[in-house]
Amino acid sequence: MEIGIALPQYGTHARADRIAGFARDAEEAGFDSLWVGDRALAPVAPGDLYPGHTPENPYPHQYRTFLDPFTVLTVAATATDRARLGTSTLNGPWYPPVLLARSLTSLDLVSGGRLDVGLGIGWLRDEYTAVGADFRRRGALLDELLDVLHGTWTEEEFGHEGPHWTIPASYVGLRPARPAGPPVYLGGFSPAALRRVGRRAAGWVGAVLPPGVAGHLWDEARRAAEEAGRDPDALRRQIRHNPAPGATADTVAAVLAGVRDTGADGCFVDLQQCVDEPGEALELGVKVLSLLRG
Repeated sequence: MEIGIALPQYGTHARADRIAGFARDAEEAGFDSLWVGDRALAPVAPGDLYPGHTPENPYPHQYRTFLDPFTVLTVAATATDRARLGTSTLNGPWYPPVLLARSLTSLDLVSGGRLDVGLGIGWLRDEYTAVGADFRRRGALLDELLDVLHGTWTEEEFGHEGPHWTIPASYVGLRPARPAGPPVYLGGFSPAALRRVGRRAAGWVGAVLPPGVAGHLWDEARRAAEEAGRDPDALRRQIRHNPAPGATADTVAAVLAGVRDTGADGCFVDLQQCVDEPGEALELGVKVLSLLRG
Protein backbone atom coordinates (compact mmCIF):
# COMPACT_ATOMS: atom_id res chain seq x y z
CA MET A 1 0.00 0.00 0.00
CA GLU A 2 1.28 3.47 -0.87
CA ILE A 3 1.61 5.76 2.15
CA GLY A 4 1.21 9.53 1.97
CA ILE A 5 1.09 12.58 4.19
CA ALA A 6 -0.77 15.91 4.01
CA LEU A 7 1.29 18.99 3.25
CA PRO A 8 1.30 22.00 5.65
CA GLN A 9 -1.78 23.93 4.56
CA TYR A 10 -4.20 24.92 7.30
CA GLY A 11 -4.53 25.94 10.92
CA THR A 12 -1.19 26.45 12.65
CA HIS A 13 0.42 24.49 9.80
CA ALA A 14 -0.48 27.16 7.22
CA ARG A 15 3.15 28.23 6.90
CA ALA A 16 4.11 29.11 3.35
CA ASP A 17 7.80 29.06 4.25
CA ARG A 18 7.60 25.43 5.39
CA ILE A 19 5.95 23.81 2.36
CA ALA A 20 9.02 23.17 0.20
CA GLY A 21 11.18 21.81 3.01
CA PHE A 22 8.36 19.63 4.34
CA ALA A 23 7.68 18.19 0.88
CA ARG A 24 11.35 17.51 0.21
CA ASP A 25 11.92 15.89 3.61
CA ALA A 26 8.76 13.77 3.33
CA GLU A 27 9.84 12.45 -0.06
CA GLU A 28 13.34 11.68 1.23
CA ALA A 29 11.82 9.85 4.22
CA GLY A 30 10.00 7.54 1.81
CA PHE A 31 6.45 8.86 1.59
CA ASP A 32 4.82 7.94 -1.72
CA SER A 33 2.40 10.86 -1.98
CA LEU A 34 1.74 14.41 -0.73
CA TRP A 35 -1.79 15.78 -0.33
CA VAL A 36 -3.83 18.97 0.01
CA GLY A 37 -7.48 19.79 0.75
CA ASP A 38 -9.83 22.61 -0.24
CA ARG A 39 -11.76 25.11 1.92
CA ALA A 40 -13.08 28.47 0.74
CA LEU A 41 -14.11 30.04 4.06
CA ALA A 42 -15.03 29.37 7.69
CA PRO A 43 -18.45 30.96 8.39
CA VAL A 44 -19.11 32.51 11.78
CA ALA A 45 -22.58 30.93 11.79
CA PRO A 46 -22.46 28.03 9.30
CA GLY A 47 -25.63 26.55 7.87
CA ASP A 48 -24.22 23.01 7.99
CA LEU A 49 -22.15 21.03 10.48
CA TYR A 50 -19.01 19.13 9.61
CA PRO A 51 -19.69 15.38 10.14
CA GLY A 52 -19.34 14.46 13.80
CA HIS A 53 -19.40 18.07 15.04
CA THR A 54 -21.89 20.12 17.10
CA PRO A 55 -23.44 23.61 16.85
CA GLU A 56 -20.97 24.78 19.50
CA ASN A 57 -18.07 23.36 17.47
CA PRO A 58 -19.42 23.23 13.90
CA TYR A 59 -16.17 22.34 12.11
CA PRO A 60 -12.48 21.88 12.98
CA HIS A 61 -11.26 25.27 14.23
CA GLN A 62 -8.12 24.83 12.14
CA TYR A 63 -10.22 25.49 9.01
CA ARG A 64 -10.21 29.23 9.82
CA THR A 65 -6.81 29.51 8.08
CA PHE A 66 -6.38 27.71 4.77
CA LEU A 67 -3.74 28.09 2.06
CA ASP A 68 -4.74 27.72 -1.59
CA PRO A 69 -4.37 24.07 -2.70
CA PHE A 70 -2.97 24.85 -6.17
CA THR A 71 -0.26 27.07 -4.72
CA VAL A 72 0.75 24.52 -2.09
CA LEU A 73 0.97 21.70 -4.63
CA THR A 74 2.95 23.83 -7.06
CA VAL A 75 5.54 24.59 -4.39
CA ALA A 76 5.69 20.89 -3.48
CA ALA A 77 6.02 19.91 -7.14
CA THR A 78 9.10 22.08 -7.60
CA ALA A 79 10.70 20.73 -4.38
CA THR A 80 10.28 17.01 -5.17
CA ASP A 81 11.01 14.52 -7.93
CA ARG A 82 9.19 11.28 -7.16
CA ALA A 83 6.20 11.62 -4.82
CA ARG A 84 2.70 11.73 -6.28
CA LEU A 85 0.74 14.94 -5.62
CA GLY A 86 -2.92 14.55 -4.70
CA THR A 87 -6.02 16.56 -3.85
CA SER A 88 -8.49 15.20 -1.30
CA THR A 89 -10.54 16.82 -2.40
CA LEU A 90 -10.99 19.84 -4.62
CA ASN A 91 -14.62 20.95 -4.51
CA GLY A 92 -15.13 20.71 -8.24
CA PRO A 93 -18.43 22.61 -8.64
CA TRP A 94 -16.83 25.79 -7.28
CA TYR A 95 -14.62 26.19 -10.35
CA PRO A 96 -15.36 27.18 -13.97
CA PRO A 97 -14.31 24.02 -15.84
CA VAL A 98 -12.13 25.79 -18.42
CA LEU A 99 -10.09 27.51 -15.70
CA LEU A 100 -9.89 24.36 -13.58
CA ALA A 101 -8.66 22.37 -16.59
CA ARG A 102 -5.97 24.98 -17.23
CA SER A 103 -4.79 24.95 -13.60
CA LEU A 104 -4.74 21.16 -13.34
CA THR A 105 -2.99 20.70 -16.68
CA SER A 106 -0.37 23.27 -15.74
CA LEU A 107 0.22 21.60 -12.37
CA ASP A 108 0.44 18.19 -14.03
CA LEU A 109 3.13 19.53 -16.37
CA VAL A 110 5.05 21.33 -13.60
CA SER A 111 5.13 18.06 -11.61
CA GLY A 112 6.18 15.92 -14.56
CA GLY A 113 2.91 13.97 -14.64
CA ARG A 114 2.72 13.23 -10.91
CA LEU A 115 -0.73 14.74 -10.27
CA ASP A 116 -3.68 12.73 -8.91
CA VAL A 117 -6.87 14.80 -9.10
CA GLY A 118 -9.35 14.10 -6.32
CA LEU A 119 -12.68 15.89 -6.79
CA GLY A 120 -15.66 16.17 -4.45
CA ILE A 121 -18.78 18.24 -3.89
CA GLY A 122 -18.21 19.40 -0.31
CA TRP A 123 -20.66 19.66 2.55
CA LEU A 124 -21.00 23.38 3.39
CA ARG A 125 -23.61 25.33 1.43
CA ASP A 126 -22.19 28.65 2.70
CA GLU A 127 -19.10 28.05 0.58
CA TYR A 128 -21.26 27.56 -2.50
CA THR A 129 -23.01 30.84 -1.76
CA ALA A 130 -19.66 32.61 -1.44
CA VAL A 131 -18.32 31.34 -4.79
CA GLY A 132 -21.63 31.72 -6.67
CA ALA A 133 -22.33 28.00 -7.26
CA ASP A 134 -25.62 26.15 -6.81
CA PHE A 135 -25.39 23.79 -3.84
CA ARG A 136 -28.61 22.04 -4.85
CA ARG A 137 -27.16 21.02 -8.22
CA ARG A 138 -23.67 20.13 -7.06
CA GLY A 139 -23.86 16.54 -8.34
CA ALA A 140 -24.95 17.64 -11.81
CA LEU A 141 -22.26 20.32 -11.83
CA LEU A 142 -19.62 17.71 -11.04
CA ASP A 143 -20.82 15.43 -13.84
CA GLU A 144 -20.64 18.24 -16.37
CA LEU A 145 -17.23 19.28 -15.06
CA LEU A 146 -15.96 15.75 -15.65
CA ASP A 147 -17.19 15.93 -19.25
CA VAL A 148 -15.26 19.16 -19.83
CA LEU A 149 -12.06 17.88 -18.23
CA HIS A 150 -12.16 14.76 -20.36
CA GLY A 151 -12.74 16.77 -23.52
CA THR A 152 -9.99 19.30 -22.91
CA TRP A 153 -7.50 16.53 -22.06
CA THR A 154 -8.27 14.29 -25.04
CA GLU A 155 -9.27 16.56 -27.95
CA GLU A 156 -7.23 19.13 -29.86
CA GLU A 157 -10.37 21.11 -30.69
CA PHE A 158 -13.03 21.12 -28.02
CA GLY A 159 -16.36 22.82 -27.43
CA HIS A 160 -19.17 22.15 -25.00
CA GLU A 161 -22.79 23.13 -24.60
CA GLY A 162 -24.43 21.90 -21.41
CA PRO A 163 -26.98 22.89 -18.78
CA HIS A 164 -24.47 24.96 -16.78
CA TRP A 165 -21.59 25.93 -19.06
CA THR A 166 -21.15 26.79 -22.72
CA ILE A 167 -17.66 26.65 -24.24
CA PRO A 168 -17.14 27.78 -27.84
CA ALA A 169 -15.24 25.32 -30.02
CA SER A 170 -11.60 26.15 -29.32
CA TYR A 171 -8.07 24.94 -29.95
CA VAL A 172 -6.58 23.16 -26.95
CA GLY A 173 -2.84 23.62 -27.18
CA LEU A 174 -2.05 22.97 -23.52
CA ARG A 175 -1.71 19.20 -23.22
CA PRO A 176 -1.25 17.20 -19.99
CA ALA A 177 1.76 14.99 -19.37
CA ARG A 178 -0.14 11.82 -20.32
CA PRO A 179 -2.52 11.57 -23.28
CA ALA A 180 -5.72 11.04 -21.26
CA GLY A 181 -4.80 13.53 -18.56
CA PRO A 182 -4.06 12.91 -14.87
CA PRO A 183 -6.05 10.23 -13.04
CA VAL A 184 -9.30 11.61 -11.62
CA TYR A 185 -10.55 10.22 -8.32
CA LEU A 186 -13.89 11.12 -6.76
CA GLY A 187 -14.84 11.53 -3.12
CA GLY A 188 -18.14 11.07 -1.34
CA PHE A 189 -19.75 8.68 1.12
CA SER A 190 -23.17 7.98 -0.35
CA PRO A 191 -24.14 5.08 -2.63
CA ALA A 192 -24.79 7.60 -5.44
CA ALA A 193 -21.29 9.05 -5.04
CA LEU A 194 -19.69 5.60 -5.21
CA ARG A 195 -21.73 4.67 -8.27
CA ARG A 196 -20.32 7.80 -9.94
CA VAL A 197 -16.84 6.57 -8.98
CA GLY A 198 -17.52 3.26 -10.69
CA ARG A 199 -18.91 4.83 -13.84
CA ARG A 200 -16.52 7.72 -14.31
CA ALA A 201 -13.38 7.75 -12.19
CA ALA A 202 -9.99 6.13 -11.74
CA GLY A 203 -10.99 5.42 -8.16
CA TRP A 204 -12.20 6.70 -4.80
CA VAL A 205 -10.65 9.20 -2.39
CA GLY A 206 -12.33 8.09 0.80
CA ALA A 207 -11.72 8.21 4.54
CA VAL A 208 -11.33 5.68 7.32
CA LEU A 209 -14.81 4.24 7.96
CA PRO A 210 -16.17 1.23 9.85
CA PRO A 211 -15.27 -1.87 7.81
CA GLY A 212 -18.86 -2.79 7.01
CA VAL A 213 -19.69 0.70 5.74
CA ALA A 214 -16.51 0.99 3.68
CA GLY A 215 -16.99 -2.45 2.18
CA HIS A 216 -20.59 -1.74 1.21
CA LEU A 217 -19.68 1.52 -0.48
CA TRP A 218 -16.78 -0.05 -2.37
CA ASP A 219 -19.08 -2.82 -3.60
CA GLU A 220 -21.36 -0.10 -5.03
CA ALA A 221 -18.46 1.34 -7.01
CA ARG A 222 -17.41 -2.05 -8.34
CA ARG A 223 -20.94 -2.96 -9.42
CA ALA A 224 -21.37 0.38 -11.18
CA ALA A 225 -18.06 -0.11 -13.01
CA GLU A 226 -19.10 -3.53 -14.21
CA GLU A 227 -22.52 -2.27 -15.35
CA ALA A 228 -20.75 0.51 -17.31
CA GLY A 229 -18.51 -2.00 -19.07
CA ARG A 230 -15.42 -1.00 -17.07
CA ASP A 231 -13.00 -3.27 -15.22
CA PRO A 232 -13.84 -3.05 -11.49
CA ASP A 233 -10.41 -4.39 -10.60
CA ALA A 234 -8.83 -1.32 -12.22
CA LEU A 235 -10.47 1.02 -9.66
CA ARG A 236 -8.12 2.32 -6.97
CA ARG A 237 -8.74 3.47 -3.41
CA GLN A 238 -6.88 6.32 -1.69
CA ILE A 239 -7.97 6.63 1.95
CA ARG A 240 -7.48 9.63 4.27
CA HIS A 241 -6.91 9.33 8.02
CA ASN A 242 -7.22 12.39 10.30
CA PRO A 243 -5.82 11.35 13.72
CA ALA A 244 -7.15 13.18 16.75
CA PRO A 245 -4.96 15.19 19.13
CA GLY A 246 -2.89 12.88 21.32
CA ALA A 247 -2.64 10.08 18.76
CA THR A 248 0.63 8.17 18.89
CA ALA A 249 2.67 6.62 16.12
CA ASP A 250 1.51 3.18 17.28
CA THR A 251 -2.19 4.06 17.17
CA VAL A 252 -1.93 5.78 13.77
CA ALA A 253 0.09 2.92 12.31
CA ALA A 254 -2.53 0.45 13.57
CA VAL A 255 -5.26 2.34 11.72
CA LEU A 256 -3.24 2.42 8.49
CA ALA A 257 -2.45 -1.28 8.85
CA GLY A 258 -6.18 -1.92 9.06
CA VAL A 259 -6.71 0.10 5.88
CA ARG A 260 -3.98 -1.95 4.19
CA ASP A 261 -5.78 -5.14 5.19
CA THR A 262 -8.85 -4.01 3.23
CA GLY A 263 -6.82 -4.01 0.01
CA ALA A 264 -6.70 -0.23 -0.42
CA ASP A 265 -4.06 1.02 -2.83
CA GLY A 266 -3.03 4.00 -0.73
CA CYS A 267 -3.62 5.73 2.59
CA PHE A 268 -2.39 9.12 3.75
CA VAL A 269 -2.35 10.80 7.14
CA ASP A 270 -3.39 14.38 7.75
CA LEU A 271 -1.77 15.35 11.05
CA GLN A 272 -2.74 19.03 11.02
CA GLN A 273 -5.50 18.46 13.60
CA CYS A 274 -3.28 16.19 15.69
CA VAL A 275 -0.16 18.30 16.36
CA ASP A 276 0.60 22.02 16.24
CA GLU A 277 3.61 22.38 13.94
CA PRO A 278 4.73 21.02 10.55
CA GLY A 279 7.93 19.67 12.12
CA GLU A 280 5.91 17.68 14.66
CA ALA A 281 3.70 16.33 11.90
CA LEU A 282 6.64 15.14 9.84
CA GLU A 283 8.36 13.57 12.85
CA LEU A 284 5.20 11.68 13.80
CA GLY A 285 4.54 10.71 10.19
CA VAL A 286 8.03 9.28 9.75
CA LYS A 287 7.58 7.16 12.89
CA VAL A 288 4.30 5.83 11.47
CA LEU A 289 5.99 5.08 8.16
CA SER A 290 8.78 3.19 9.91
CA LEU A 291 6.33 1.08 11.91
CA LEU A 292 4.34 0.16 8.81
CA ARG A 293 7.36 -0.71 6.71
CA GLY A 294 9.39 -2.28 9.48
